[in-house]
Amino acid sequence: MAARMVKQGLLRGLAVLAAAAATSCGGTQDFAPPVRADDTFDIPAQDSVIAVPITANLSGLMRQLESEVPRTLWTINERNQTCVASEKIKVAFIEARTPTIKCNIVGKVTRGTLQIEGRGQQLILTMPITAVVSARDIGGLIKQETATAKASVRAVADLSVDDRWNPRAKVKIRYSWTDAPHVEVLGQRIEFTGKADARLKPVVARLERTLPRELEKLNLRRDVDRLWGKAFTSLELNRANPPVWMRITPQQLQYGGFTITGSTLNLKLGLKARTETFVGDRPEDPQRTPLPRRAALDAKPGRLVFFIPVIADYRQLEPVVLRALTKRQERPFELPGLGKVNALFHSVEVYGTEGGKIAVGIKLSGTREEGGETASGTVWLTGKPRNAANSREVTFEEVTISGDTDHAGADLLLAMAGSPGFSSTIGAALAQNFEKDYDDLMVKIGRAIETKREGDLLIRARIDEAVTGEIRAAGQGLYLPVTGTGTASIAFDPR
Repeated sequence: MAARMVKQGLLRGLAVLAAAAATSCGGTQDFAPPVRADDTFDIPAQDSVIAVPITANLSGLMRQLESEVPRTLWTINERNQTCVASEKIKVAFIEARTPTIKCNIVGKVTRGTLQIEGRGQQLILTMPITAVVSARDIGGLIKQETATAKASVRAVADLSVDDRWNPRAKVKIRYSWTDAPHVEVLGQRIEFTGKADARLKPVVARLERTLPRELEKLNLRRDVDRLWGKAFTSLELNRANPPVWMRITPQQLQYGGFTITGSTLNLKLGLKARTETFVGDRPEDPQRTPLPRRAALDAKPGRLVFFIPVIADYRQLEPVVLRALTKRQERPFELPGLGKVNALFHSVEVYGTEGGKIAVGIKLSGTREEGGETASGTVWLTGKPRNAANSREVTFEEVTISGDTDHAGADLLLAMAGSPGFSSTIGAALAQNFEKDYDDLMVKIGRAIETKREGDLLIRARIDEAVTGEIRAAGQGLYLPVTGTGTASIAFDPR
């Protein structure tokens, strides 16, 4: 579509070229095809910060922690313990002592299912604990007293990613008893908190060692490196008429924290990349560079800037011009002083020439209806393309026409090129501004990149705004800088 936009603009301009040149070319000129330019465009780099979500499944981490921490944390089996100590009492003014009451203390401390959640930049692991403690054979008087106590152990890990993309965690463990472990025996409260705390400390220490080690097994660096390498690619924006490609060259990978949803850790990353748009064959993928050190996220990820399109291949303009002229050759041209002339158009050549101009060579032949020899040769039109800011209407300045004046009948060909019939033929292809084609292109590209798979990459993008710049011609092609802005994300999604 982009090439067609430029085609139509070029054809509109050719009508102006021919009319303007009709008065500037004399009867004879030495034939010399315009010099073919070989310059290219110096396109300024455009940076985008594309959202790059990286996810890590925490299910494996949870399974490993579940296996590291046993369900039964410890058991209690202490016999012949003093449950109620002897006390002095007075009975009828006589001092006496109560007997020491012995009992057996048994119990078990278990944990429930580990739970994990994210809060800000913290990973919070919660381990519920239940202690069931019994005092049995209490002085031979009471068979058993049982109590249940609950605690919650919370491991708070301050997560970060170092500059080489390895996860790091600084763990703090906190726990508190909802109700301290105790039993009531003959009105006496027996506390077991001190003993429970002593047994809980090695469990807490194990969590402190295990959690950071298991986080490293998430292999975030491997996944980040894989996505970084895959992002050096070219994305097809339009399949044909013409083919349009956007080449992505990553420059930097930025980290902006994480969130946890269910058992999924989501890294917030921004891929700072250069985006270039090409018309024609698929460009070569840019050369991959090593995964850079982590950088801080300096913008909201998702911003996409690119050109639509950047370069139009001159070869795609040639058949459009030829079709318009071939259709016109069915009727003769009316030339002042020469009468009716029948023309045949054989080929069209378009390329960039010096001074930022376009050269259009038309190989044709013409014969006067009243008789005479057939004149054959090539007519060259050159001009500099112009357009207003944010306008797709193309005109031409500095127009010239030249041809093979050494050939008999060259004046006939030049007169034909400068005739109103010639220019109106070309102008017929320019009856409509290519604004509609531009709008069609935006719709097609918008659909193409809405959800696009490129190998193992899943790319989603949306175009929010597009602005056209000043058209320029060079040997490389026609350059119409249409700057598009929107949002985009790239996810690694192997099939």
